[in-house]
Amino acid sequence: MDKLKLHSPNFIQDNIAKLAELFPNCITETLGTDGMPQKAIDFDQLRQELSDKIVEGPQERYQLNWPGKREALLTANAPIAKTLRPYREESVDFDTTQNLYIEGDNLDALKLLQETYLGKVKMIYIDPPYNTGNDFIYEDDFAEDSESYLLKSNQKDEAGNRLVTNDESNGRFHSDWLSMMYSRLKLARNLLRDDGVIFISIDDNEQANLKRLCDEIFGESNLLATITIKVRYEGKTLVEDMNFQKLIENVYFYAKSKPLVKLKKPESEYDFSKFEWYIKETGEPNIIELGGKKVEVFFDGSFEIVRGEPSNRHSAPLNKNLAFN
Repeated sequence: MDKLKLHSPNFIQDNIAKLAELFPNCITETLGTDGMPQKAIDFDQLRQELSDKIVEGPQERYQLNWPGKREALLTANAPIAKTLRPYREESVDFDTTQNLYIEGDNLDALKLLQETYLGKVKMIYIDPPYNTGNDFIYEDDFAEDSESYLLKSNQKDEAGNRLVTNDESNGRFHSDWLSMMYSRLKLARNLLRDDGVIFISIDDNEQANLKRLCDEIFGESNLLATITIKVRYEGKTLVEDMNFQKLIENVYFYAKSKPLVKLKKPESEYDFSKFEWYIKETGEPNIIELGGKKVEVFFDGSFEIVRGEPSNRHSAPLNKNLAFN
């Protein structure tokens, strides 16, 4: 007989789960009545998702934040009055090709692709700027000057008075980069199928920030893997004044919905050739007791490792405990 349930369904958590499918960046953590962390809705963030104006909301919460984040979200959601124009004279097999190459601002391109490819893309790979300190020009005007950053981040007031110390180590360049990536990754997620995946290359400069950013946009539970790529060899760097040579970069591998992703692992027939080496006893072992069991210990000269025909049969009796010294 089935047991009678003594409590009603938790509709709040069910509703949070449904919202998480649409807006994973609006899910945060809060402490429940039992003092344990539980999922909750970031209503300020949700209001921003559903608004065409910047929504202020200084509520304290666990999240990645930076000056310009709300503007970046507004930029991602704002429509544009642009279109893609075909270039037949520069194309190959224009009427029959299955490939599409777009030149232009990638933010505009991502927005225009929403019309045709919303929820239809199976895999995305991006290789964004690594924010190494070189100059980048962002068409969406995220590359603000120092004074604008100090005002926006409340380090200076409008009269130019310094409000906090340590402004020499400000995060302006990190903020610029995060704003640029935030709007583009949100649009990229919209393009993915429910079983779609995205790969993003990065190095040490913004690796930590990108991980937090992707956790917010795609959901922390949708991280499939962090792949390490060796991009150069030891002693082959052209920068000789580096104390440590950077040999690897990372690729973050996220799913839109992890349970729906079916990965095809490489398959090969089971090969018994790995079992072609055998232990041949050539002398008597010493018998000792270890952990309540008798163990035969073979010392040098009492065994040989020989090669034979591949087989799935073990050369030594299965009831023996063998140890070699």
